[in-house]
Amino acid sequence: LFHEKPFAQLNGSGKHCNWSMSVQSEDSSLDQLNLLEPGKTPQENFRFLLFLVAVLNGVHKHAGLLRAGIASSGNDHRLGANEAPPAIISVFLGDMLTNILDKIESGVSLDKPEEAVLELGVSKIPAISKDNTDRNRTSPFAFTGNKFEFRAVGSSAAVAFPVTLLNAAVADSLEELTGLLKSKLSSGVSREKAVLELVKEISARSKSVRFEGNNYSDEWVKDAQGRGLKNLEKTPESLEELISPLSKETLTRLEIFNEAELESRFHVRMERYVMDLEIEVSTLLSIVKTYVEPVAYQYYAELAQGVKLSKDLGSEVPQEASYKELGNLLKKLGQAKSDLEKVFLSAETASSALEKAKRLSREVSVAMLSLRSVADEIEGCVPDSAWPLPKYREMLFL
Repeated sequence: LFHEKPFAQLNGSGKHCNWSMSVQSEDSSLDQLNLLEPGKTPQENFRFLLFLVAVLNGVHKHAGLLRAGIASSGNDHRLGANEAPPAIISVFLGDMLTNILDKIESGVSLDKPEEAVLELGVSKIPAISKDNTDRNRTSPFAFTGNKFEFRAVGSSAAVAFPVTLLNAAVADSLEELTGLLKSKLSSGVSREKAVLELVKEISARSKSVRFEGNNYSDEWVKDAQGRGLKNLEKTPESLEELISPLSKETLTRLEIFNEAELESRFHVRMERYVMDLEIEVSTLLSIVKTYVEPVAYQYYAELAQGVKLSKDLGSEVPQEASYKELGNLLKKLGQAKSDLEKVFLSAETASSALEKAKRLSREVSVAMLSLRSVADEIEGCVPDSAWPLPKYREMLFL
């Protein structure tokens, strides 16, 4: 399905973008050297750790930009739902790598890199396997043995744009780390010590983006806020990250986009979001007015007739409870429909496209959910023979 969330309370459809970095091997053969593949020697693992923290640094610094790359109306429904990561960008590394980085940060002596390797267990990194690093299915960005998986990309998305922004984030980080490493080497320290010192600094700086727990939990939302991580739940505020000063500076300096290209992508994606929501509101109101209400009122009239007939005959009135229940639901439906029309009209009069999009994402989407929830309840009250639409249980479970 090229749609993130077609059905309520069920898993949305998304994509896992498998991502790594490679260079041509030193002997100039055709083989490519995966820079995120743990090596067989301490020196190879120094390199692995350096590129690992470079990715962490890039994701930490540009989390908002990565969220912008996956923003869409459909993905707003999926993120944070069943088996989909939340809108908070964090990184899962697994116990082994987390312990190694924690040990480096905690003050292991780096004066003798070879001894530090033994103390840290870096020589055992080749034992990493996907099974040891892929346990957490709730993480939006997880290390899986020799690559990362960007798991928050929506099913309808072309992967080129989010991957371009991920490449940019890591490229910016690598440029920064290159300058820092050259500075350390110029002071006369050994390459191994310089690398471990830099790994320690960058690991500590980006530690807040690392999370090994349950990304779905309410505790994580509070914890992430305390760490200073952004929780961009909706598309409009996510897309604003495309044109933030940091994003503009980074993407223009790296010559990926100029400012005009960024502005155009922001406006096109914002217009697409607004159009999607307008179509959804129009469709929802049309379904309620032309399907749900007429059929519900017809069945309500049948129940009313049965109630009256039973009372006229002086017999029991078993259908009266159903009659009252459906009557209450029809009142709620009418009120929910009116509320949606009111907030939708208010959004349509917004002073700017961004303000309109924000109202649609917050006020209108909440009113839509309220209306469809009542319609779902009515679906459960009206007989199958009278209901003109496929019911959820018919579509999904029969």
